[in-house]
Amino acid sequence: SFRGQTFKHMNSRQVAEMGIARTFQNLALFKGMSVIDNIMTGRNLRIKSNLFAQAFRNPFGIGGAQKEEEAQREFVEHIIDFLEIQAFRKTPVGTLPYGLQKRVDLGRALAMEPQVLLLDEPMAGMNVEEKQDMSRFILDVNDEFGTTIVLIEHDMGVVMDISDRVVVLDYGKKIGDGTPEEVRNNEEVISAYLGTSH
Repeated sequence: SFRGQTFKHMNSRQVAEMGIARTFQNLALFKGMSVIDNIMTGRNLRIKSNLFAQAFRNPFGIGGAQKEEEAQREFVEHIIDFLEIQAFRKTPVGTLPYGLQKRVDLGRALAMEPQVLLLDEPMAGMNVEEKQDMSRFILDVNDEFGTTIVLIEHDMGVVMDISDRVVVLDYGKKIGDGTPEEVRNNEEVISAYLGTSH
């Protein structure tokens, strides 16, 4: 539950309106769309002007809808700068290397301005350099945006390096919970993951 509410009967928009965003293990990007347009899809929740107003902008001046779109684009440009993908702004996402696509997925989630960001195996399928880049961005997200990050990750080196708190599950049963150092020295965790006896 989050803030005393459960998600069982909520649709994805209601969850997003509560301030929760997520990335996906298997990328769910619009491959034919540009980087900037993919990240802009994360702003949909923030756009207040209705489609009717956007369709009939004032031709004699800058209408409210146009001003709002410019503000949304400015926020997206900030995310693009933050994720260091300026050179790919207009590139179709499907043509980018996998690591950059994962970065775009992170950007789209950040565009929702979530209070809590859920990352589902953000390092899956990445090489060492891409993992280092993603780790740096994840660490910087909290500083830059004030976002709390919850991640599921199987690369224990990454988990121990970037986490304040670690929870370890073994077939759905919680066997460790604490700081990285506490979990690293937990006998049950050592036994489950290294196959040693107590």
